[in-house]
Amino acid sequence: MTQHNHPVRVAIVGAGNIAETSHMPAIQAQDGQAVAVAVVDVDHERATAFAARWGIPAVHDDLQQMLAAVRPDLVIVCTPPVAHREAIVTCLDAGVWVWCEKPPTLSVAEYDAISAHEREGGPYVSYVFQHRFGSSARALREHIRTGALGAPLVGICHTLWYRDAAYFDVPWRGKWQTEGGGPTMGHGIHQMDLMLALMGEWTEVRAAMGTLARDVETEDVSMAMVRFASGAMVSMVNSLLSPRETSYLRFDFPEATVELTHLYGYDNSHWQWTPAPHRAGDTATDLGAPLDNDASSHTAQLRVLLQALREGRRPEASGDDGRRVLAFVAALYESAITGRTVTPDMLTRDNPFYYTMNGDADIATGERTNKEQIGV
Repeated sequence: MTQHNHPVRVAIVGAGNIAETSHMPAIQAQDGQAVAVAVVDVDHERATAFAARWGIPAVHDDLQQMLAAVRPDLVIVCTPPVAHREAIVTCLDAGVWVWCEKPPTLSVAEYDAISAHEREGGPYVSYVFQHRFGSSARALREHIRTGALGAPLVGICHTLWYRDAAYFDVPWRGKWQTEGGGPTMGHGIHQMDLMLALMGEWTEVRAAMGTLARDVETEDVSMAMVRFASGAMVSMVNSLLSPRETSYLRFDFPEATVELTHLYGYDNSHWQWTPAPHRAGDTATDLGAPLDNDASSHTAQLRVLLQALREGRRPEASGDDGRRVLAFVAALYESAITGRTVTPDMLTRDNPFYYTMNGDADIATGERTNKEQIGV
């Protein structure tokens, strides 16, 4: 796609809230580098209204028909999680790049099956993990890479949110087969992805979870202790039962503590850089806080994705880099459900948690047979 000089032509699949509030504003904020050319939704009336609001010329209720008629460069998938795989594969097979909302898929097996439809140089599928793309996260990642603050030692990764009973009236929510899990899979995945993207490879997880207050199949709270290859230890909590909502990450280094306190997005003002006692006079800038101030956002991630598309290279939050957090979530659930300490090497094709987040043996057996029949 390096020959592209015109704006990247983008189609939206799923004309719901996330497309309305996050993706369309992100497209319009790309300084003319992207333009929305089509919207697809099974509810044609909703798609038509969406197109009218945003000035989108083409409206479809069938993805394949849209791909044939419009031939976009990039499709943004904003459907419920259960529909991600079919939409992504349809686009990749048509030679179209994809950006898909979280969680990427309902299982690691699904993720790997989708990856088989990518080709060298594109099309690729990337997933929405926008918290990686703010200035402070980028700066901290570089400091960890270079060891500027010393090796990370202790971390906290909390997603303490609140969702009332009515939130789960939406039929696909709170069910293993259609949402893939509870707050661990659908909510805390953003904070956990940022923690993993910064801290590197994890080596073991010990977890517990419960369904304490909501009428759901999945958990409504989980807790975990995680070890990393660096030796660092991190505490994780994911909750939908916390009236004072916060998203909180903390990194303790020999030279400083770096903290992020926000809810659904941040800029530099949400970060705190505290020097260790022996550096008591140092400012945040002395510790490496960035001067530029890009907020975490769909806009920031889309900008990086468009550049990768134009250059025909795999974008961030794609391939192994997009798989990391999904495999971690599967391991967390396996530990919580079985009571075992789980390591990355345990997530093999003969492990039911590779096929379903709750390790449902019947579903896993069917999924495994399915994959073997199609040669995945």
